[in-house]
Amino acid sequence: MSAVSETIVREFFELHGFFVRQLRKYIAPNRREDEENDFYILNPRPAPLDNPLPFILAAADLTRVERAVVVVKGWHTETFSPAVLANAPEIFRFVEPDVFKRAVRAFGEADTITKLLVVPALPQEAESRQQSIELLRGRGIDAVIPFHTILADLIERTETNRNYQKSDVLQLIRVLKNYDFFKEPQMELFKSSGRRKRTERRNPKSEARNPKQILNPNSE
Repeated sequence: MSAVSETIVREFFELHGFFVRQLRKYIAPNRREDEENDFYILNPRPAPLDNPLPFILAAADLTRVERAVVVVKGWHTETFSPAVLANAPEIFRFVEPDVFKRAVRAFGEADTITKLLVVPALPQEAESRQQSIELLRGRGIDAVIPFHTILADLIERTETNRNYQKSDVLQLIRVLKNYDFFKEPQMELFKSSGRRKRTERRNPKSEARNPKQILNPNSE
């Protein structure tokens, strides 16, 4: 699952014009898997950072990210609640000084590197969500991107009339869109409103007639 999740995230950043570098394809024998940074990303044309980045990034915010260390936590059945974060110290391994030094060696300037975590989801309830954000910030993480944001953006940007032979992820999304497995929210809204209109146009008197009246309409 981790390889699939990383492939999806890589496609997302490349689609937004980032150069993406994976440090290596294997885990060094003397290091744990959670000590590895998944990607280094570089934006060749970053927009000016006039205001601080929001902690929860949307796809539109990526233009202001110059460079980042990206770690993907594809725990797709988990919500990153305060309880989960408190009991999973490996989430924060990539921001520890010894691990982060490798990113500094790759990029050269520590101050311009965003520590970015891809998360499955944050809590929906406002208080728990804020507690998770504060916990993540307190451990040195600069921003997060929910997987829902990444997948929704990839689905929206993939066109059915293009052949994505160079990308298995985009080609699969294209095929699923072509066979209507992804519905446009606007179309679903129009369909539901149409059903309501058809229901409202029904004649209440016709629904009140009993079976005998239906069989013999002249019985009245």
